[in-house]
Amino acid sequence: MAVNLMHDNFFMENYTVDEYALCTRFKSKRRKKRLVKEDFERQLIQLDNLEKKLWKQRNNLPWILLDEPYQKGWQRHFKLRDDVVRSSEAEFYKTLLEKINTWQFSSDKTFKKRKSKKRKNASSVQIQKLKEFTESEWNSPKLELSEREKVHFSKQERWSKVFERYRIHYVFNEPWRYVLQVKPYMITHKRMLDSDLESEIQLILNYTSNYNLRGKINRLVKGLSYNWGYFQSENPREISPIKNKSLHLLYQQYVDEMI
Repeated sequence: MAVNLMHDNFFMENYTVDEYALCTRFKSKRRKKRLVKEDFERQLIQLDNLEKKLWKQRNNLPWILLDEPYQKGWQRHFKLRDDVVRSSEAEFYKTLLEKINTWQFSSDKTFKKRKSKKRKNASSVQIQKLKEFTESEWNSPKLELSEREKVHFSKQERWSKVFERYRIHYVFNEPWRYVLQVKPYMITHKRMLDSDLESEIQLILNYTSNYNLRGKINRLVKGLSYNWGYFQSENPREISPIKNKSLHLLYQQYVDEMI
């Protein structure tokens, strides 16, 4: 019996703690650290799923009719020219306009935008065109244009600064048949407000922004640490209200808009 105990003590003394843990039910330090990390990542994925669910519930809330509608800027879109309305092809071009019409919104009725912040008085009118189709959209079976309507489009090749190559576009041949129309943009409805839902969403936003978790969540869910569709604000815990007053106001404005 004494020989067996001596043998066991000698056996244990020749192994490290991690190696001994592999032979037992105890977890090694590395294994424990890994389990804690995996559990935290699962919690972040669950938090992201909960956030998407809450935003979906918020977007599905019904709209409420306002007692007093108010104007919020101006909207601009195309309409048939007067002589085209009186022509025999008015119905055809009206149906086509529903498929290629575009809208723009501006706080200025003239639809002018400042060229740069340094040039205060320099401004230019925003350019608005009818909808153009890329090559993939043109060849897609989901394209709503009929064969008769496709005849009125031409194929053009233009240089793209984004893709750094020439790209094909299909452009309407007779844009003169339509003219721009400016109208007040009236707000007649507002979405129903759920205070409990807004509070839950804000808690998640505060948690992810205060601990800089948005990049980690995007990396776990999408494989990328940055999401182009998400407004990435500075960590509010690192913002100095004295040195970075503009950043602090920007973040507060973003929070107010979310609420």
